[in-house]
Amino acid sequence: MGKLFDKLNSDVRFIEGIKACINCGTCTAICPAAEVYDYDPRILANMVQTRDDSVIEDLLKGETIWYCGECMSCKTRCPRQNAPGMIIQALRGLSIELGLFVESEKGRQQLSLKRMLGDTVLETGYCVHFDHTELSMFPELGPVWQWVRDHRKEVLNKVDANYMGEGPGAIRKISKDNLDELDKIFEVTGGKAWFNKIEEDSARKAKEMEIEISNGKNSPYFREVYTKNNQEKHVRS
Repeated sequence: MGKLFDKLNSDVRFIEGIKACINCGTCTAICPAAEVYDYDPRILANMVQTRDDSVIEDLLKGETIWYCGECMSCKTRCPRQNAPGMIIQALRGLSIELGLFVESEKGRQQLSLKRMLGDTVLETGYCVHFDHTELSMFPELGPVWQWVRDHRKEVLNKVDANYMGEGPGAIRKISKDNLDELDKIFEVTGGKAWFNKIEEDSARKAKEMEIEISNGKNSPYFREVYTKNNQEKHVRS
């Protein structure tokens, strides 16, 4: 048994995720990600069961663990109640803990999630905020969305939203007291330390790649990890 396996085996998600795998492949048959990505949850379960540190390290550095959508279809179909999706959660956590996530293209995208969702939660109280969904970041929304943004007051009033207003209502302004409380929750639960870890390791990788990184969503490194997606590398042929 290796040290990396010991770390995995101390994670309740890993413990609950794989108890009695019989390698039947039902998880792969139901997995939506396996339809499009070069991903096979049955093989993943088999790999971690080897308890081989070199195998686990390759997973922590590689692309495979970032393909899963964590839909837990595997859990609902497994005849032995295993959950490869929970194994993935444990592997992702360990990859970030050890700073190995930056060694893969998909792993480096964790910086995008941290800045696009994590920072938005702390700044606004929302996971996704109306003001942050700009076409420059979400071009797939198209010109209709730009029209909505340009006419936000008229449109949002029609759906009874309380855009940036006081009191109740959708898209209301979250009070400073509530934001401070949310910030404290993230601090005491380790969320902010987790965010800092992602930033620190991303900065290290940016330096190694000789790409400038700074705060926000406009630095070259952020744009690199946010937009780069090697389809030929990831998609099942």
